[in-house]
Amino acid sequence: MIENKPLKTIVWGGLIAGTLDLTGACVASWLRAGVPPARVMQSVASGLLGQASYEGGSKTAALGVVLHYFIATVWTTVFYLASRKLRWLVDRPVTWGLVYGVIVYAFMNFVVLPLSAFPQRTPPRLSGRIIGLLIIMFCIGLPISLIVRRFSKQT
Repeated sequence: MIENKPLKTIVWGGLIAGTLDLTGACVASWLRAGVPPARVMQSVASGLLGQASYEGGSKTAALGVVLHYFIATVWTTVFYLASRKLRWLVDRPVTWGLVYGVIVYAFMNFVVLPLSAFPQRTPPRLSGRIIGLLIIMFCIGLPISLIVRRFSKQT
């Protein structure tokens, strides 16, 4: 078991938020367009590999999963470190977790994706943007803030 409290917080945050977000993305993609989970995972890997990601089968899908959990863990680390200085982040985790989700969504969609090898397609429709935003708010921002709060309150 992990005894280091900051590391434990970050690992649990990355695992839980990563799992919730990946599940949300897979369910939403399936319901909206019949996109299978492997294709969603390949989409994550396409940020690194570009269009070739979709031709790599299970290997690029697995890479997408690893990258996805890495990204979720980075976002957990950022929130955790910020919460060490900005204690109000853990005092009001629901409010600031949802706000953090908006920040993560904006940064990933308007900074990271344009700078990555992700194949540029037509811009998503407003409904797709709203669904994506809600998934990130409730599956990344909120769980990360609640996990950081929980481990911050333990003695």
